[in-house]
Amino acid sequence: MGQKINPTGFRIGISKDWTSRWFANKATYGDLVVEDLKIRKFLKNKFEQAGVKDVEIERSLNEIKIIMKVSKPGIVIGRGGAGVTDAQEQLKKLTNSKISLTAEEVKSPEMEAALVAQYISRQLKRRLPYRRIVSGVLQSAMDKGAKGIKVRLSGLLSGGNSIARREVASLGSIPSQTLRADIDYAQEDCHMLYGTIGIKVWIYKGEIDL
Repeated sequence: MGQKINPTGFRIGISKDWTSRWFANKATYGDLVVEDLKIRKFLKNKFEQAGVKDVEIERSLNEIKIIMKVSKPGIVIGRGGAGVTDAQEQLKKLTNSKISLTAEEVKSPEMEAALVAQYISRQLKRRLPYRRIVSGVLQSAMDKGAKGIKVRLSGLLSGGNSIARREVASLGSIPSQTLRADIDYAQEDCHMLYGTIGIKVWIYKGEIDL
C-alpha cells in the first residue's frame, strides 16, 4: 500500500505544508507555476555547493518572497550579502515581480532526505562503492536521531558492464501509511557516463501531533 504514492504529497495539508504558497485565477495559474519551476531550477543550479534542501515561494500582489533552506547559508549570502544581491538581480530576468530572497540554515543535513540523496549522488560520481556510501548514510542518520531511514538505488550500480538492478537498504522503521508520521522523502538522478542511477531516500523523524 505505502509504495504507490509520494510520501510528501500524501501528507500535504495534514502534516506537511505546500512549498509554493499563493493563489491565482485560471488565466494566470499556469504561467506562475512555470515561473516557480524556473526560479527553483535557477537557484538549485546557482547554489549547488550550498546544499539546497528546499526552495519555498510565497507570492503577494507584486512581490515574491523566496526562502531557501540550505546546509551552508554562507555560500548563498556571500561576502556582505553580495550573493543574495546578485541572485536577486538575475531572478529579475525570470519575473516582473519584486524579489525578496532569504537563506535559512538546516541544522542536521544528515536527517534531510534531499541533502542525503545529493550526497549519495556526489559520492557515486566519485566512483566510490555504493554499498559503503549507503551504509555510511544509514548510520549517520540514525546517530543524529532519525527513527528510521530507507535508501533505494536503481540502475547500473556496478558500472557499465553490469546488469541494471534495484538495491534497497534500511535501518529502523518507515511507517509509510501513518499520516502522523513525519517522513522526509526525496529522489535524485545521478547522471553517470554509462547511464542514470535513480536515488530515493525516506527518513522517518518521529510522529507529529495532528
